[in-house]
Amino acid sequence: MSGRGAERETAIAAVARAALLCRSVRDAFDDRLRQEKADRSPVTVADLGAQVIVSRALAATFPADPLVGEEDSASLADPAIADAVALAIAAVEPALSAGAIAAALDRGGAAGGAAGRWWTLDPVDGTKGFLRNEQYAIALALVEDGVPVLGILGCPNLPRSDGSGIGALFLAERGAGAEERSLDDPATPGRRIRVSGVTSTAAARYAESVEAAHSAQDEAAAIAARLGIAREPIRMDSQAKYGVVARGEAEIYLRIPRGDYRENIWDHAAGVVVVEEAGGVVSDVDGRPLDFTTGRRLLGNRGIVAAPAALHAKVVDAVRSVLAGGGPAAGH
Repeated sequence: MSGRGAERETAIAAVARAALLCRSVRDAFDDRLRQEKADRSPVTVADLGAQVIVSRALAATFPADPLVGEEDSASLADPAIADAVALAIAAVEPALSAGAIAAALDRGGAAGGAAGRWWTLDPVDGTKGFLRNEQYAIALALVEDGVPVLGILGCPNLPRSDGSGIGALFLAERGAGAEERSLDDPATPGRRIRVSGVTSTAAARYAESVEAAHSAQDEAAAIAARLGIAREPIRMDSQAKYGVVARGEAEIYLRIPRGDYRENIWDHAAGVVVVEEAGGVVSDVDGRPLDFTTGRRLLGNRGIVAAPAALHAKVVDAVRSVLAGGGPAAGH
């Protein structure tokens, strides 16, 4: 890869250290040390500690770059949480004061938008997967003038596609392709990855969220039927789904919207770069490219469709039909 060398190496190292923290917290997990945010989503010591690690790494190397992060220091109001976060951080890098931890978290409060460059981070994407000790991801992306140009996904529980072990890191830079590395040896270049070469939707497999609240699984099943897909879906939490599409283990990722919900940018920016640089196409359910210029949410989009270029238009057509009230039809 070429181009943004300092950005790439800083981001890879930060995501790998955050993954180390997450694994440490998960190995000694205390269920009492989690909270529920206003939107009823959980937040844990791992979410908070991982954001501190990445935030500080970016601030040290790129102090002028804003960060759009999911978490903030409000959770530290609970002294037990604050103490646990400090201990988790100290396990992977030098101990920090309470003030430094809070400042690193709150540095993630940037607004994003169309101008300039900024980073976006989901420190533990798929917190419910983390809680179940299943799939989750540390997802970091660099955005320039509203376009994600660098994406890193650290997936601590995802088996590597070469069979060498558990823990995959996906790396993609706009115009330079995508690769998969070992999360335990992130500095060593990995193997290039490409989306599946399947051209018939009937032979495809789709991935979707474990949580039915995150994506309308009944409508996704109707879309699959319309496309002639008979294989069971791959259900996993987090942007690890983008990773399995990018390396060809699933052809399609569907996130069917519920109501008027609009996605958070940190839930997709890194994964979009990884899939697109692996030869795929990512859009909303209406076939529009994702617009990262609208702030902290994708206000101009609803839902997600990711697939190889050969399949994407067919999938979008089926999604539109089902969401408009059309029934199942023969597959392609």
